[in-house]
Amino acid sequence: MTPTTSPTLLVMAAGLGSRYGGLKQLDAVGPNGETIIDYSLYDAMRAGFSKVVFVIRKDIEAVFRETVGARFASRIAVEYAFQEIDGVQGGRTKPWGTAHAVLVAAEVIRTPFAVINADDFYGATSFRLLAQHLTSGSTDYAMVGYPLRNTLSPFGTVSRGICAVDAAGNLQEIVEQTRIAADGNHARNTDASGNVTLLTGEELVSMNIWGFTPEIFPQLGVYFDRFVSEHADDPTAEAFLPSFVDEMIASGRAQVRVLQTPDPWFGITYRDDLPRVSASIRALIAAGEYPERLV
Repeated sequence: MTPTTSPTLLVMAAGLGSRYGGLKQLDAVGPNGETIIDYSLYDAMRAGFSKVVFVIRKDIEAVFRETVGARFASRIAVEYAFQEIDGVQGGRTKPWGTAHAVLVAAEVIRTPFAVINADDFYGATSFRLLAQHLTSGSTDYAMVGYPLRNTLSPFGTVSRGICAVDAAGNLQEIVEQTRIAADGNHARNTDASGNVTLLTGEELVSMNIWGFTPEIFPQLGVYFDRFVSEHADDPTAEAFLPSFVDEMIASGRAQVRVLQTPDPWFGITYRDDLPRVSASIRALIAAGEYPERLV
């Protein structure tokens, strides 16, 4: 693959980390100070991605460029896009969500691209599957799914997109549930009204690892403009990327292939998750999946 045909990786790293209490994207999880982003870029580069776009906030630009971007600038094309809160009402102090994070990168993405969270470890196979799909010439979008049970934190609730998949492997529906907690071997979601939905733990969930083409941006722009007009006075409203995808599927404007992976997922939602993630990284190094030192 050449840089003009190989896919781009978009890394969403603008979140405030409110539940975590800091810039979790920059915390070390590897034995030599590596972050989760370092492992994601390592996996992406060996899968054939030739460019990375970091979506960040202006106020963390200097430290992010120094601690993350500089480590990869000599090995992969690096660009930045900025998710800011401009021209909105209601005293908003947090970003507008993952749909907006992707939209702000429209001017710097020209090839099919993958989208990931900065604070989630997805596994090498996930990047290979996405690279294969994005270079296949297919106009379908793609998603890598994980069993819900493998994505929970013992330290608090998490947000997950619960997926329905048809017999052909296409995503049929995705419903964002924002307060999911482990419940023994199962799980439960509690909505804003206190209603509880019991979950088996085997449900396929979106961890915001997607494959798109640049044709998504005009549609995403229309979706986000409408969302802002409807929620401009709500300082907590967020435009979730899975909700946009679900709307596209329901209207027949998109087909999304669900890619199966055996790789582990783990991430940092709360500060107490950090030691568990570090231990998981050490186990993968011991198994020969990653070198002792990445960079």
